[in-house]
Parts: sequence; structure tokens; C-alpha cells
Amino acid sequence: MIFDIILEEEDDGAYSVHCPALKGCHSQGTTRDEALTNIREAIELYLLVTHEKASHMVRSQSRCSVVEIAV
Repeated sequence: MIFDIILEEEDDGAYSVHCPALKGCHSQGTTRDEALTNIREAIELYLLVTHEKASHMVRSQSRCSVVEIAV
């Protein structure tokens, strides 16, 4: 999967970064590379948690199922 991210240099030279497609998925870093590494990790964790929540909802509802698709 490919996500667009917004990378902003702060006044102190550090970077803040967020992924608009994933509400609340933000990170930061003291360098550009560190910020990019951190947002990759944040996106991976965000998707993992979202998957776990969906799986939990499906288990509690007998007429639902989880179907994986590649995008």
C-alpha cells in the first residue's frame, strides 16, 4: 500500500508528519529520515490495530466475516 503523508519542518528544525488518510496517525522526528521512519511505523501500527478491532467486531457478530483484499 502507498500512502501520501504530509511532512513539515518545524521552527526548531525538527519534523512533524501525518497521514491524512488515517485519522489521528501522526509522528515526528529530529531529522527528515527519522520522521519518515517513525510515520512508517505509526502507519503499520495503525493498520494492525484497525485490523484487530475489525476482527473483534466480526467475532461478536455471527453474520459477519473478515475478507482480505489487496489494494
